[in-house]
Amino acid sequence: MRRLPPLSSLRAFEAAARHGSFKRAASELAVTPTAISHQIRSLEDHTGLTLFERKVRRVNLSEAGAQLYPVLREGFEAFEVVLERLSQSKRPAQVTISATNAFTVKWLVPKVAGFRKLHPGVDLQLHASDEAVDFVASSVDIAIRYGTGPYPGLISEPMFADKFAPLVNPNLGVRDLADLNRLPLIHFEWTRKHPLNPTWENWFAKAGLSCPSNLGQLRFSDEGHAIQAAVAGQGIALLSLALVADELAAGHLVQPFGPKVDGFTYHLVTSEDRAKNPRVQAAAEWLRLEVMSLTS
Repeated sequence: MRRLPPLSSLRAFEAAARHGSFKRAASELAVTPTAISHQIRSLEDHTGLTLFERKVRRVNLSEAGAQLYPVLREGFEAFEVVLERLSQSKRPAQVTISATNAFTVKWLVPKVAGFRKLHPGVDLQLHASDEAVDFVASSVDIAIRYGTGPYPGLISEPMFADKFAPLVNPNLGVRDLADLNRLPLIHFEWTRKHPLNPTWENWFAKAGLSCPSNLGQLRFSDEGHAIQAAVAGQGIALLSLALVADELAAGHLVQPFGPKVDGFTYHLVTSEDRAKNPRVQAAAEWLRLEVMSLTS
C-alpha cells in the first residue's frame, strides 16, 4: 500500500519550486501564499525533509528539494499530456473558420452543406467578425482576410479578387446612367479607410462622372445590410459581385450598367501550427475547391 503525501502538498511544492516563489505559486493555484507555506510545511513534516531554504523575500530549493522537484515536474507534465490526449479524444472533430460578417452570411453559409457532405465527421464552426482574429488567443483555425496582404507570421494564399458594380432591384426599371439622379445611392462604411476602397466616389471617378447630389442618401455600417436594402428596392448599391452571386443568378438584383471597379483580394490565412492539422488541411482544400467552382 502506497503511503504518499497528499496530492495538494505535492502540487504546492512543484509550483513553488518551478516559480522560486510561494507568492507566484499561490497565484497559479488560486490560493494564498500562507496556504502554500502550510502545504509545503505539511510535506516536510510527512517526509522528514527540509525542502526549501527560506530567505528574506525568496526561497531556494534545498538539496533534498532539488532531487524531488524534477521527479514531480516530469510526473505532472506526464499527467497533463495524457489527460489532454484523453480529453481531445472525447471532443468532436471541429474546425473553425473566421470571416467578415458579410462574407460569412453570403458566401460561406450557402456552401456549408458541401463541406458536411465531404467531411460528415467534422463539425464546421463559422466565426463572423469584421475584426481580424488573433490565432494565438482564439480557437480559430482558418481566417478569410480581405485586403492586400501580406500577413506576417502567418501562412496565406490568395483565393480570388473581388469586383464591385452598381446593382439594383430590376423592378425599379433602372436602365442607364441618368437613373442615378432619381434614386438613392446605397452606401456602406468601410471599417478600414483606404484610398482604393470600392466606394461610390471612386466608381464615379472611373466612370468619368461627377458625383450626384444624392450621394450616400442611404448609409449602412454593415455590408450585408446594404445588400438587403438593394434587394428590397431601396436604391442603387455598389456591391461585391462575389457576395451577391446568388441574388444575381436568381434575378433579385441586376447590373444595369458599368463600369466595374476593383475590390481587394480574399486570402485564406492560417498559422503554421494549425496548418499541420489534417482537419484544417481538409477545410482549406474544400475552400480551394469552392473557389475553383467559381470559374469552372
